Parts: sequence; C-alpha cells; structure tokens
Amino acid sequence: MNRLKPHLALLVCNVLWAMDYPFYNIVLPHYVHPMAMVSASLVATALFSLVPLLWQKAEKVERADIRKLIGAALLIGVLRKVFIMYGLSMTSPIDGSIIDTIVPLLVLALSVLLGMDRFTRLKITGLVLGMAGAVAVVLAGASSSHAHSHLWGNVMIFLCACVTSVYMVWFKRLIAKYRITTVLRWLYCAAAVMALPFGIGPIVHTDFTAIARHALFPTLFVLTVPTYVPNLMLNYALKTVQPTVSSIYTYLQPVLAIAISVGMGLDKLHADTVIFALVIFVGVGLVLRSYTVKPRQADPPAAGPH
Repeated sequence: MNRLKPHLALLVCNVLWAMDYPFYNIVLPHYVHPMAMVSASLVATALFSLVPLLWQKAEKVERADIRKLIGAALLIGVLRKVFIMYGLSMTSPIDGSIIDTIVPLLVLALSVLLGMDRFTRLKITGLVLGMAGAVAVVLAGASSSHAHSHLWGNVMIFLCACVTSVYMVWFKRLIAKYRITTVLRWLYCAAAVMALPFGIGPIVHTDFTAIARHALFPTLFVLTVPTYVPNLMLNYALKTVQPTVSSIYTYLQPVLAIAISVGMGLDKLHADTVIFALVIFVGVGLVLRSYTVKPRQADPPAAGPH
C-alpha cells in the first residue's frame, strides 16, 4: 500500500489539474473576470497554506532567501495564474492542455543554457519535435476552422509554460532547501498580496448572483482546489517516485481535458490537433528516454506546478 500511495497522489493531482482547463473555460470570462479569479484563487490558496501551522511549527527562512521566495511568488503565483486564466478565457481548453505539456522541453532548454544539463542527439530531436508541435498548436488558434481557439489565447498559455519552466529551473535549489509547506506558504501569501490590489476592483464588480447553476461548481472548484492540494500531492510523490514517472502521468492531463471538454460540448477535437499533440508527446518521450540511455547527468525535467 505504501508503494501505491505516491502513484495515487500523482493520479489524483493530474486528474484535478486536467479539470482546470474546461472549468476555467466555463467560468472565464463569462461569469468572473480573469483578474478577479486570479486574486480570489490566490487568497483562497494562501489561506489553505496557513492551515499546516495548526500542527506544524513555522520553519525559519533565511533573510537572503526571502527576496528569492518573493520573486518565485511573482513568477509561479501571479504571472502563471494571469497567463493561464487570461489565456483560457480566450482559447480552447484542448489547446491549453496540450500546449502546457511542453514544460519538460522548456526546462531542458533552460537547464542547458544555464549549464545544468547538456544536449544529446536524442534530446535535440525531442526538443525540435516537441517545440514544432507546440508552435503548430499555438498557430492553429488563428485558423478559421478552429472556432473555439484563439491565437493570442494560445500565446498566453505558451507564456504560462515558459514562466513555469523558469521557476522550476531557477528556484530548484531554493525549493529543496525548505519544507514544501513552508515554500507554498511563502509563495501564495506573497502572491496574494501582490495580486489583490489589481483584482479587488473586478472582484467587487462581479455579480455572483448571475453565475448560472451549471457554472457554480466549476467556479468553486477553480477557486479552491487546483493549486494547493495538488502541489502538496506532487511533492509528496516526488519523495519516492522518480521525476521520469511523474512526467509520464502528465500525459493524462490533455487526454482527460479533451474528454471532459468534448463531453461537455465546450470544444471540438480536430484531426490536426491530435497530430500536433502526438508530435509533442513523441518529443517529450524522446527527451525522457534520453536520460535512461546513458548514466544520468541530471534529473529529467518533471511536471510543473499549477
């Protein structure tokens, strides 16, 4: 059972993240302004992050690391939320879920640039394939045949993946230095403080009584569920499960997001989108495979937080 728990944690967190894409699409911007949702969800997550203090003594953070944690909060807390919520308010949940899977490829590219990893033929092939597929999905948003997609929405989801990748590479050592509950508490409390001045106006002007009954559960879900709990589960799993295994679980996200979106009538699956997605998956698969061909120089890039 102990061996099964980390895999159950990975399964649950990826299912919850997959539900983000169609649910964001239902709520944004029809019922809630994206900036209002960014701020409100960060405040909710910040409150959740304080709960462990009821049974866990606060961990001391070095003064030199406080600025770094605030920078990490700006990246993963504010900018990532802004890009994903504004992006999904304009484009399709299917495109969004597919584009977000390129995070491992971007992590690889940044790691090589910073001298933390090195290219091999397999990695270069995977990177070129994956990025080509991602660019194709982004540009498909400009096609008139993709009625639910939008070019600029896809660009924002791509920027969201870029921000996640920078966070994972730049702040990797800082994250490993402290307990995950400590890191999440600093990240989301700081992010909530930064985002609230920009979101308080849209929150006040939100007509909550106008939220339709079918959108009530998705609204409550994206406000409270997809950030804090899945990140705790992911980090719990990564204590015993290799990052390669974690990356494989991320393939569930677009599959489930597509199934939910099509089933709810939010989007239509196109043949070219399937082809582009397969190209990305093959690219990521080649990169992950490259770490098992020879002795690993570094941990393979894992899935990013939401």
